[in-house]
Amino acid sequence: MTANRWGGHVVIRLAPGTYTLNETLVVTAPRVTLQGPLGTRRQVIIQGDGMSPTARIGNLIRVSGSHFTLSSMTLRRSRWHLIQIAGEDGAQSPVIRECVLENAYEQLIKVSDSPARPGNTANNGIVEHCLFEYTAGIGPEYYIGGIDAHGAKHWIVRDNVFRNIASPSRAVAEFAVHFWDGSADDLVERNLIVNCDRGIGFGLDGKPNLGGVIRNNMIYHAAGAGPFADTGIALTDSPGTQVYNNTILLQSKYPRAIEYRFPVTRNVFIANNLTNRAIASRNGGRATVTHNVTDARSQWFVNAAAGNLRLSSPIPQVVGKGVMIAALKDDFSGNARPLETDPDIGADQWPAP
Repeated sequence: MTANRWGGHVVIRLAPGTYTLNETLVVTAPRVTLQGPLGTRRQVIIQGDGMSPTARIGNLIRVSGSHFTLSSMTLRRSRWHLIQIAGEDGAQSPVIRECVLENAYEQLIKVSDSPARPGNTANNGIVEHCLFEYTAGIGPEYYIGGIDAHGAKHWIVRDNVFRNIASPSRAVAEFAVHFWDGSADDLVERNLIVNCDRGIGFGLDGKPNLGGVIRNNMIYHAAGAGPFADTGIALTDSPGTQVYNNTILLQSKYPRAIEYRFPVTRNVFIANNLTNRAIASRNGGRATVTHNVTDARSQWFVNAAAGNLRLSSPIPQVVGKGVMIAALKDDFSGNARPLETDPDIGADQWPAP
């Protein structure tokens, strides 16, 4: 890229159109911005030559420079990832905003590190106001995910929509949002996750996450939407994590909406969540679990089938029945929570202004 030769510190504004790549866009310089027309996501499309294991373009964009920004465009069709943020090569503080990311053969965004460079991780990223989707209603294989982050610390993932990250065969897909393998202190809030095999995951077996907050998310899974429906939120080797004020409605057969797993998962706080399935320990996970409602019904919500899990009426066991949490300032829609009375349980505060 010319921006690398210039030493970065440049904004590249793309005119509306479809740009089919002949090779991966590699960003090594700092403070490079790729930007489409502000306020739109579909006028600029950057695409590879296919979503398949034989496609020639692996990653559409690979970033090793710091403070990279991508905004107001659509990325689609790659053999591997649409974007790789390469922490092992020095990437820091990326921002991905107001984009559509669809139809990659593997994870849509990969945040990577390397055992050969254990001190190099991509930290302080932001992903907001984006749509992650498989447009066919299901993915091409099981090794897919939305955001898959290794060693990522102090990231914010907020106000995004994730749809149809679901495996067609062999095994369950990866999470819509997954921080693991040395990740720490990440915030996942106000996201809508619809018909994804697994919603939000912190940690994995032997690849822990430390701390972090999962709050004000809505997660919905329809009956029959993919053969490998799994849990809404999973903490696996994830000590010190807080999970509060999420709404989860699973119409699949999976029995647990939130699960915390293995003895490493301890000092966990799970509160004010509204679900229709159990919140449960697995394999020795330990948590303080309080002020949750686990018998929600689809008729409590405005339009469950569309993933709109806002309350349709003031449900007595939900409204004003939560526990006060100092960091809880708003709800799924960004509306203020009460500061002097108990908040509602779930992601939506009744009534909306």
